Amino acid sequence: MKLFRTLSTAASVVLLGSLSLAGQTAPAAAAGSFVVSEGQFHQMFPNRNSFYTYQGLVDALSAYPQFTTTGGDAVRKREAAAFLANVSHETGGLRYVVEQNTANYPHYCDTSQPYGCPAGQSAYYGRGPLQLSWNFNYKAAGDSLGIDLLNDPWQAEKNPATSWKTGLWFWNTQSGAGSVTPHNAIVDGKGFGQTIRSINGALECDGKNPDERNDRINLYRQFVGVLGTDVGGGDISC
Repeated sequence: MKLFRTLSTAASVVLLGSLSLAGQTAPAAAAGSFVVSEGQFHQMFPNRNSFYTYQGLVDALSAYPQFTTTGGDAVRKREAAAFLANVSHETGGLRYVVEQNTANYPHYCDTSQPYGCPAGQSAYYGRGPLQLSWNFNYKAAGDSLGIDLLNDPWQAEKNPATSWKTGLWFWNTQSGAGSVTPHNAIVDGKGFGQTIRSINGALECDGKNPDERNDRINLYRQFVGVLGTDVGGGDISC
């Protein structure tokens, strides 16, 4: 999984795998209105960990109501497919809730931050659908979500909705190693490749790690097919 040393630059690989709330705010989605049905979710993730429930994802949608509600039907489906394709790559098909390489755990405490690491030096390892890591990311995500993740990061591996919300936080508000948020990349027609750049561009774009990059692209192609749309315009790769 690919995580970030700061909120805007990539620096750390974990495992396999500019706040900008663009677009008009739409009403929070309910299970019946989410562009991915429960059956399609199961089709995408047949071997998922039981922690990652469809209902947990639906319950998380209210945190960022512009997610999969911006633009026309095809755009909304592409955004869902793009998010879930990156999630699948990061988590081995939603099999992993936490980072598997425990040797990395002590590395994610940035002691230069004024708030330090109150949960412990080894508490800020990768968790959830986009494998949130580092104390400053837990602080920023928690502040945005109204959840104290700095003092209790374990919420992201115990509560399915909270876990999904951490992934949606990055997707909708952070540009990572890129220049736009993954949400904006899709709704503005910049293409799936820009979501890769935001999530792990420093390690997978511009000719680096083609197998990793291509896995994301292949999953995206597969998931837009499940949802009955196409990959859309813009660059599919980075």
